[in-house]
Amino acid sequence: MTATAAAPSGVHPVDEKLPLGRATALGLQHVLVMYAGAIAVPLIVGRALKLTPEQVALLISADLFACGIVTLIQSLGVTRYFGIRLPVMMGVTFAAVGPMVAFANQMPGVEGARAIFGAIIGAGVISLLIAPAISKMLRFFPPVVTGTIITIIGVSLMRVGVGWAMGGPAFLAQRTDVPKLVEMVDQAKAAAAAASAPVKLGPIPMVDNPAYGALDNMAIAAFVLVVVLLLVKYAKGFVANISVLLGIVAGCGLAIMLGKMSFEHVGKAKWFDVVTPFAFGMPTFDPLMILTMTLVMIVVMIESTGMFLALSDITGKKIGQPELAAGLRTDGLGTVIGGLFNTFPYTSFSQNVGLVGVTGVRSRYVCVAGGIIMLLLGMLPKMAAFVEAIPQFVLGGAGLVMFGMVAATGIRILSTVDYKTNRNNLYIVALAIGFGLIPLVAPRWTQQMPHGLHPLLESGILLTAIAAVLLNLFFNGAKGDTAGAIEAAKTAEAH
Repeated sequence: MTATAAAPSGVHPVDEKLPLGRATALGLQHVLVMYAGAIAVPLIVGRALKLTPEQVALLISADLFACGIVTLIQSLGVTRYFGIRLPVMMGVTFAAVGPMVAFANQMPGVEGARAIFGAIIGAGVISLLIAPAISKMLRFFPPVVTGTIITIIGVSLMRVGVGWAMGGPAFLAQRTDVPKLVEMVDQAKAAAAAASAPVKLGPIPMVDNPAYGALDNMAIAAFVLVVVLLLVKYAKGFVANISVLLGIVAGCGLAIMLGKMSFEHVGKAKWFDVVTPFAFGMPTFDPLMILTMTLVMIVVMIESTGMFLALSDITGKKIGQPELAAGLRTDGLGTVIGGLFNTFPYTSFSQNVGLVGVTGVRSRYVCVAGGIIMLLLGMLPKMAAFVEAIPQFVLGGAGLVMFGMVAATGIRILSTVDYKTNRNNLYIVALAIGFGLIPLVAPRWTQQMPHGLHPLLESGILLTAIAAVLLNLFFNGAKGDTAGAIEAAKTAEAH
């Protein structure tokens, strides 16, 4: 799509109402650009919670439905307190994945889902209250901080992408050799009885899991990756922008031909259904989980602040502190809506901010159309069931690209940081990334600490965010760099 015609006299291009057909086509373009990223989070969290395929499909429907609602609020505006009134598409943030997976590992199943939704609702309410203050905090998050945080988000998520390609998390590579273990126990008991000595066992015998790292599945993941790379290199414009989505579609086609994709649950799913609140039961509220998610939301809202300022610059529509606060309140309100409707925290999708710059179409009503499309997609359970049926190894090839691009975006932002005249920035990046890698390289590093702190300390993203902010304050103080933050947001097209 190319730039739109000039807006009518006296109407800013952001407020221009396009013809229905054109707005719908451009809105669908926005939806397709963000779709792969939007469905990734419910798939990751749903599978980490060990939910049934039907429950994961429900998470996907709820995600798309809430995406639509929050996008409409953000782009249309509801009273002067909610909505930035710019062309913004809202989606689930990757920043919250680390803490949510940590919660899921500790408390799988429906109980874990209810606890996560409770934490999200609590964090959303707090975010609503602190949004005006956050809109003034951009100076605490210069590119050296945001670039480091986005880098570690990508690095943390790469585990998920690699796990999808391999057939599951790393611990599934081997399983207990039960017959050998029973034989070993019997022999040890007999030897101990004969010698009247206590039973002594050696290491538990393990056997390789044939489903982990299966070469045929890895080949399909590699095929998806190759398709994405070919599209990125040779396709142009819109097709290149949806290369990840097209790669997943190609991978599904190959999996179907090889008989590796089942449509059992797709056939059972309804054609149309309305997403209802509290489908998993009433949420539970854990103060520490709420605190963890609130810290995530602060980082998300700071990122949104930079994104809104960048979008203001791209569209030529000036925004002040009241408009900024209204946009950030919508992040909080959207997160409350997410928790109520069985889904996750929301933020502006920067892929779509980049698309506004590429197409030159500045009308916010394009995103209104996109929001309506997302809302309708959320009411099609068969669509969600199809997404849930996509084999993990197909998603693996796409995940390597999606999550790797998040890390690459962080690195690109860090490349704009001044290291020559301010060597202290090197220490901020080095130590903040070091703290973020602790849970990745030493997953049980918190085992001697109070159990309640584990969800907070097991998120490398949160450790990086806290370390980067504090180190930046220590070395650089609270000097404002709004221009740098806006430029960083403009480069964050992949996050």
